[in-house]
Amino acid sequence: MNDDLYALLGVGRDASDDELKRAYRQKARELHPDATGGDAATDERFKEVSMAYEVLRDPERRARYDRFGAEGVFGPAAGGGGFGGNPGDIFGGGGLGDLFDAFFNGGVQGGGARRRTGPVPGPDVEMVLGLEFREAVFGARREVTVEGPVHCETCAGSGARPGTSAVRCPDCGGAGELRRVRNSILGQVVTATPCQRCQGTGEAVTTPCSDCGGDGRKVVERTLTVEVPAGVDDGSTLRLGGHGPAGYRGGPNGALFVHLSVNEDDVFEREGSDLHADLHVAMTQAALGATVGFETLDDHRDVVVAPGTQTGQVVRMKGLGVPHVRGRGRGDLYVRMVVETPTELDPGQRELLEHLAIERGEAIAPPGPDKLFSKIRSALS
Repeated sequence: MNDDLYALLGVGRDASDDELKRAYRQKARELHPDATGGDAATDERFKEVSMAYEVLRDPERRARYDRFGAEGVFGPAAGGGGFGGNPGDIFGGGGLGDLFDAFFNGGVQGGGARRRTGPVPGPDVEMVLGLEFREAVFGARREVTVEGPVHCETCAGSGARPGTSAVRCPDCGGAGELRRVRNSILGQVVTATPCQRCQGTGEAVTTPCSDCGGDGRKVVERTLTVEVPAGVDDGSTLRLGGHGPAGYRGGPNGALFVHLSVNEDDVFEREGSDLHADLHVAMTQAALGATVGFETLDDHRDVVVAPGTQTGQVVRMKGLGVPHVRGRGRGDLYVRMVVETPTELDPGQRELLEHLAIERGEAIAPPGPDKLFSKIRSALS
């Protein structure tokens, strides 16, 4: 064991009470058996760190340690019986488990370790649900099929044959856990593990149900209805409490987490609660102005194209976006104008545009050979 209690906590000899407490909390979280899985070497380290903090947080013990070293607090003169003494003498009669619980669990009632008995809840499960864009915007009711354990109807989830009941577990005596006592430098150390026979419930089934074999559950395929609220987005998650797997021997159901995957739309792009879309208008409509029909997610609307509209100009349509999933109202729809230039012109259309260009004094490309010969023939005829 490291006799330097300050080094065990990783602080200097002038550390304040708050610094000692923060250092202990950090070390205890890293080394506590619940976090490490019961590794023997780490358990011993945890006990040493806890002992160091218990000494240094007490002003009188800390003063003795600073003056006389380990002998001042652990030696015979200190009344502690050395490192092989009773850990209750060092930790004020409460033991290491009580010290850790007092810091991280709000104190210990009755001076003993807490035991969790009774039905064990079922685990949580996850699934992915694909949605169309409009389903995510306006909400939907979707049926999904899940397979997992449900409570056995024959025994009502108890695992016991109808007419019988479970008894106190003979392995753990109803405690739900098995305790092991071992010797360490601090004396006797008690560790607890869940009882495998009763799975921590404290009860054992001696006459198991013929349908579920005493488990209290059967694996079946179920169909559930998922209510998708309006306004959800890609990556959103719905929690369906009580729709997950049933717990062992009557334990409550876990939760079903439904992750939503929303398909993209060919027309609309989403940005939060707002929608964006392009509206293609002809060059003449953009120049002269027009009213153009546009299909929103709700219905058909007329969009007014102002004379002289340029590509990139935006028309805002209030309240036609995505509903706010956690509030009232909806976002807006922003329609971006895209002015289209004609690429194929018949001779008459080209001539009209040429006249327009001449009227406006705009330089244009000269006509091709065929067009030039046509003009010459027209002049000679």
